[in-house]
Amino acid sequence: MSKVAVVYWSGTGNTEAMAMAVAEGVMSKGAEVTTVTATEFSAEQIGAYSAFAFGCPAMGSEQLEETEFEPMFAACEGLLNGKKIALFGSYGWGDGEWMRSWESRCTDDGAILACSSVTCNETPDDDALAACRNLGASLV
Repeated sequence: MSKVAVVYWSGTGNTEAMAMAVAEGVMSKGAEVTTVTATEFSAEQIGAYSAFAFGCPAMGSEQLEETEFEPMFAACEGLLNGKKIALFGSYGWGDGEWMRSWESRCTDDGAILACSSVTCNETPDDDALAACRNLGASLV
């Protein structure tokens, strides 16, 4: 049975809503899912899961949240080679540069992107939440 970790950081609740939809998608395929915030996850937990969905909004000048998410993700990076992952997050302005940079970083690490990343501007609408459920299902 697949075991998927959905790991996210959310400041306004938008990325958290996306994470919950991702988890629904994982469960719809009959897999086990653990949904945790970035502060609750560490590199030591990578071995316990078959796939990962990482979610973080764009912060500052199109970057990952620097205090909690970035340090956690940087610690996990060396362990993502060959792992199936998916990325998601919300933004308030810009054109998604943070997600393109993040995707590139992950493929450079050898991670396998299971599907197209999901982004949404501000609060996720029904289409964005459906895309998040599909993202979750793609990890199983």
